[in-house]
Amino acid sequence: MVALADTLSLAGDRSRKAHQLSIWLVALLGVACVASLAVGASGTSLWRALFDLAQGHELSLRDRVVLWDIRMPRTVMAALIGAALAVSGAAMQGLFRNPLADPGLIGVSAGAGFGAIVAIVLGAALPVSIGTVIGAHLVPLAAFFGSWVSTIVLYRVSTRKGRTSVATMLLAGIALGALTGAVSGLLIYVADDAQLRTLTFWSMGSVAGATWAKLAVAAPLMGLAFCAMPLIARGLNGLALGEAAASHMGIDVQRVKNLTILAVALAVGAAVAVSGGIGFVGIVVPHLLRLAVGPDHRFLLRNSALLGAALLLLADVISRTVIAPAELPIGIVTAVIGGPFFMWILLRQRGLLDL
Repeated sequence: MVALADTLSLAGDRSRKAHQLSIWLVALLGVACVASLAVGASGTSLWRALFDLAQGHELSLRDRVVLWDIRMPRTVMAALIGAALAVSGAAMQGLFRNPLADPGLIGVSAGAGFGAIVAIVLGAALPVSIGTVIGAHLVPLAAFFGSWVSTIVLYRVSTRKGRTSVATMLLAGIALGALTGAVSGLLIYVADDAQLRTLTFWSMGSVAGATWAKLAVAAPLMGLAFCAMPLIARGLNGLALGEAAASHMGIDVQRVKNLTILAVALAVGAAVAVSGGIGFVGIVVPHLLRLAVGPDHRFLLRNSALLGAALLLLADVISRTVIAPAELPIGIVTAVIGGPFFMWILLRQRGLLDL
């Protein structure tokens, strides 16, 4: 009875700590959103615009364009992408029962990258009529299509008699990544200088091209993935004990796998399609939170979304200001700042980890 009471007390402490952390993360996200709207190379002041609106004055055309058409969609896009990558990383780590897992393990990132490379290198060969209709959406559409095709292929390979093997999916994902990397290397070899420059910047990631039109396409897909996450939290908690134990607890293991893979493919496919390759967020954010509040996915998924959104917004602010008026690719910022910080955390906590 004493041990049970201690366990319940510990669970209560973790729950209370996770709720408190959520409040702080919401505040951090609010600060990051304000910073994203206030900072830019144009010189437009958010505070002056708010003051003018409070006085009943209309905003100038320049302020409306900068704040509403450029900074606002960029802020929303960065927050959604950060949340999508972080919550997908937490879900994949729970599914594979490995804190080093990330969304790339199911081939989403490899497929998206391959689709983008094909569109950039071979897009000029498309008929003029198709190129005119698709226009600037060719690379995002190709990236999303590539992510979905790779996910479907891996799912079919790893599923037998209605049961999906995560180990087979992991190995197949490694094989698919090697295959797409080889074909991508061949395409890069025949690309011209302009295409190589485009490929380089796409692989580093950016939210500079965010528009309301892109948000209208990507946001519903990521929103569906966010809605699915609470449905798999209990199942991921059960899977931490193993598939057999989870089944004995009444958890539909195959349903949890299917929902997790579908949600991650939706979230990461949409995110990578509109932003390019952004590393670090999916693997590090859930790991840091797991060190802080424990592995309970009921809180881990929610807090991962909040922290991922806030961190990517702050990284985007840094990318816009550090060499203004030019911009650093956001993937460089996340790696340069996040990598050493994560290493410091691991060195401090290595006695508590068993990787």
